[in-house]
Amino acid sequence: MKNIIKGIIIAGALLSAASCQDFLNRPTEDNYNTSSFYQTDEQVLQGVNYLYNSPWYDFQRGFIKVGEVMSGNMYMGGSPYLSLTANGTDEDLMKMAYSLWAVNAHSNTVIKNLLEVQGSKASQEVINQAIGEALTLKALAYFFLVRSFGEVPIIHDNSDVLASGNYNEVAKVEKSCVYDYIILTLEKAMELLPKNAYIGAYNRIDYYAAEALLAKTYLTKAGVSGSLNSEDLAQAAKYAKDVIDNSGRSLSPTYSDIFRLSPKQFNATGEPLISWQWTVSGSQWTRQNSLQCDLMIEGFSENADLWGGWGGPSVDLADAFNVSVLDDPSKRVDVKGNSKELDKRRKCSMMMPGDHYEYFWTDRVDPIYGRTGFNWIAGLFAVTPAEGQSKAYAEGGPKQMECPTGTNCVKHLYGDNADHIAGVGVPADRMAYQLPTHILRMGDIYLVYAEAVVDSDNAAAAAAVNMIRKRAYGVLDGSGISEETFNSSYAVSSITREEIWKERRLELSGEGDYWYDFVRRAYFQPEVVIAEIKAQRRSVYNGLGDVYKNYYESGMTTFEYNPADVYYGNASKNYVGDNDNPNVTIDSFTLPFPTEDVVFNSNMETSAPAENVNVRELYKYNF
Repeated sequence: MKNIIKGIIIAGALLSAASCQDFLNRPTEDNYNTSSFYQTDEQVLQGVNYLYNSPWYDFQRGFIKVGEVMSGNMYMGGSPYLSLTANGTDEDLMKMAYSLWAVNAHSNTVIKNLLEVQGSKASQEVINQAIGEALTLKALAYFFLVRSFGEVPIIHDNSDVLASGNYNEVAKVEKSCVYDYIILTLEKAMELLPKNAYIGAYNRIDYYAAEALLAKTYLTKAGVSGSLNSEDLAQAAKYAKDVIDNSGRSLSPTYSDIFRLSPKQFNATGEPLISWQWTVSGSQWTRQNSLQCDLMIEGFSENADLWGGWGGPSVDLADAFNVSVLDDPSKRVDVKGNSKELDKRRKCSMMMPGDHYEYFWTDRVDPIYGRTGFNWIAGLFAVTPAEGQSKAYAEGGPKQMECPTGTNCVKHLYGDNADHIAGVGVPADRMAYQLPTHILRMGDIYLVYAEAVVDSDNAAAAAAVNMIRKRAYGVLDGSGISEETFNSSYAVSSITREEIWKERRLELSGEGDYWYDFVRRAYFQPEVVIAEIKAQRRSVYNGLGDVYKNYYESGMTTFEYNPADVYYGNASKNYVGDNDNPNVTIDSFTLPFPTEDVVFNSNMETSAPAENVNVRELYKYNF
């Protein structure tokens, strides 16, 4: 199994570390080995820091293409992920698999080295903490592996597998056993991790971060047998409630702050629980965030590294937010480009014509409205430079609507170099940004709790969802409706599972999670999720770009178009789009193993049987 074994060998041969200010400082690699390096508390923590970024780098594209494109949250024309036809030779699928196995292998190596270090002046408390962090990241890798590929082998110890010589004969393990392995790994991590919440410059994993992942694991495992297991749901509820009540973390009052560069914004309340922590410092490739390249229109930054504008949030996601690019944008935004919508998550998830973003291009004056910040119009069409601006900036956009859904991504964007400097003190580089990628946060855990208790304590489930909606409607930061208005007109006293499912989509859109919600629901309600995906609007509008170009460039005061020229999908098919009604079956919810893995080991074939194992017998680490 090339990907799996390659990850094992690399991790066994090299403990490279990465840098993200003091949080991700790395040791000097030319004079570093396990016996001479782990001598102080600081060195012990440095030895685990790189696990927060480098091994995950090649998963970034798979993270979006699987989590968002396959799920119908995002359009990406011609992508096999949109048509649910990705196969074992797909480059992004292979890189995704290798990346996840690399995380596991590197985590195993770090754990083993820390357990075997002798004569260190580092405290046992800090050594335990570092092992706990590595265990949690290992569990996270397996959480992605089992939800992506289904039954997978368990590589518990790299050295044991290599020494056995039968690494091309390892077998897949049943999904329920893999979830048990994740649970056991997180339980071990929680025994070792401190309970203090890391609410500071950059988050390290602590007890509550591991516990939050444990809650989400139990919620996912609850349906793996084909029906919901009440004991697993109770465990999910218990652990999620402990995080909510006792972690010291809370929901960030302003939703958009979660996704900004400045740690003072995204981490002010400790909302992020587990994040990929990226950096642009130094020269080591794979330590950086590159998602803005794949997601944003040309001209949005100065580094000539943007090619993602041709894809964007889907028409179906706009439907979920109850907005449409076929509607007059002046009725959606005010004259300064501020959204009039109640749900502030839409603007933070999908950029629509007329939207203004005060947190992008903060050093520049919007040439349309004379305001600091980025306006969607300026990014699309040539504009007259404002005073003090260069012509290159004013004409940096593509001057056309690139994405035929009429929208562009917002999450995972940092803005321009001035925004990057203002946020973290250093400029961005080409395909290299320091914006963290949040994998698990408090908003998710509130909804995990709500779903876990929707049948057993519906009032508690409704209260958790009300907290999420209070933030979404601007109650928590005072930017939207008042709490009195919310309580009288928008709060719910009861809620259904379907309503929680939709709330999860709106809360986490763009964050690589939606496909995995479909996967876990397919365990126990396959017909429901298959029908939902078939009913999605996964296609595009025809003629939309010309409408907006005329509207903004000609100064039209009325937004109007001929429906015969501007329509969704294919007019000859009665508005059904080319990507609608995909061929989704129960098999669609399990990605194939990379073909090269199957060539090395036929046990990785889709039809190959999986073993039922006692995962507790695998645990040989002596803690």
